Amino acid sequence: MTTTFRPQTAAASPRRTSERVTHIRPSRGWFDLQLDEAWRYRGLLATLVQRDIQVLYKQAFLGAAWAIIQPVLAVIIFTVVFGVLMKVPTPGSIPYPIFAFAAVLPWDYFAEGLRRGANGLVNEGDIVRKVFFPRMLIPLSGAIAPLLDFAIGLGVLLILMLAYGLAPSWHIVAVIPLALVAGLLALAVSLWLGPINVRYRDVKHTVPFIIQIWMYASPVVYPLEIVPEQWRWLYALNPMVGVIEGFRWAVTGQGVPDLTAMGVGLVLIVVLLLGGLVFFRKNEHSFADLI
Repeated sequence: MTTTFRPQTAAASPRRTSERVTHIRPSRGWFDLQLDEAWRYRGLLATLVQRDIQVLYKQAFLGAAWAIIQPVLAVIIFTVVFGVLMKVPTPGSIPYPIFAFAAVLPWDYFAEGLRRGANGLVNEGDIVRKVFFPRMLIPLSGAIAPLLDFAIGLGVLLILMLAYGLAPSWHIVAVIPLALVAGLLALAVSLWLGPINVRYRDVKHTVPFIIQIWMYASPVVYPLEIVPEQWRWLYALNPMVGVIEGFRWAVTGQGVPDLTAMGVGLVLIVVLLLGGLVFFRKNEHSFADLI
């Protein structure tokens, strides 16, 4: 059954021949994802992204400087612990700070997008209960908003490379699709965790733990070569492996990206994303009642 709403206003011109019509209809099957709704509400998506960026640094003394401070502090700690004390080897002649920064940057973007997306439905409970809009916009905005921090951090990384006498090669153009892949992974996982978080609030406390464990299961502080050859196939099932290794190659221009890890990771992301879209749509009708 289809319900049609035709908003009327007293100030409407009698000559007006077109009206905005909103159709609300039940799902027509498992794969009736209604993705066209997200496009029609792209203005709201832009507003949500803008608001998320403003709220992140609102009333913060250092403001957007945190986009620089956080990855820089992480790189300093990793350099001291893993580069100086543990003497973790780096491929080629890449200085460890560059090696670590090139991994921290995509990882921080993915982790922040996942954190926002997984908790977004609960955090936006008032809007979800009162306003009709595609709920998918909430995890989508959570995956897009951290791109600003990513862009700022990338600029800092390029400056650091110049300080070490390293110049980026033409491979740097691969940073854009790799960032897109990291964002799609954050969105895919958020589409699963977001609805679960609405029903079971334990997810809010579990997400930081998941992110922490996932980071050490990714080649952020150590190179892929340190993983035994016989376990590489299993290690490649982590989609962030291909993203991080590809990002290092794109920024430094050294070595060869692991195409196997990147291909396996991309396939897994597509599967997670499609499954997450179906799962999200099937639970969307209950969000307002459970939040």
